[in-house]
Amino acid sequence: MHDNNNELLPVVTPEGTVVGKATRGECHDGRSMLLHPVVHLHVFNPQGEVYLQHRPAWKSIQPNRWDTAVGGHIDLDETPTEALLRETREEIGLTDFTPRFLCRYVHESECERELVYVYTTTTDAPLTPSEELDGGRFFSISELQQHMGQGYFTPNFESEWNRVVTLL
Repeated sequence: MHDNNNELLPVVTPEGTVVGKATRGECHDGRSMLLHPVVHLHVFNPQGEVYLQHRPAWKSIQPNRWDTAVGGHIDLDETPTEALLRETREEIGLTDFTPRFLCRYVHESECERELVYVYTTTTDAPLTPSEELDGGRFFSISELQQHMGQGYFTPNFESEWNRVVTLL
């Protein structure tokens, strides 16, 4: 498996207004830094543990690291909520849940700029990671804190977790 670098993504302003389109490859090339929208979902169980996905080795960005339960690009002509529902179903098989919007922010890395729409939900439904992922599991908050800053998680997850934890 590999990412489809020809997939067309919307290019947006920091407020989320679509101003154009570009390929995934162009958005991730480290030169254009075109702002494109993504959704993230932090999934908690009733015990307060947070579910993380393990990124497979074939991923072009942050392979073999633990990351937010659900994360994906918003397609052309798709709303953030539509993308969230689609990505959640595709990545962890969860269809019956109530997302709560937490925040929107611009994340910039060495290879891309993303407008991140962050949501959270709590569920006791079984989660079934897709073949797009290398599995996933629930982490206690103390286990999360124990591994922070050690290259165990994606840098994006770590910086977002520090933002999210204050909004919960």
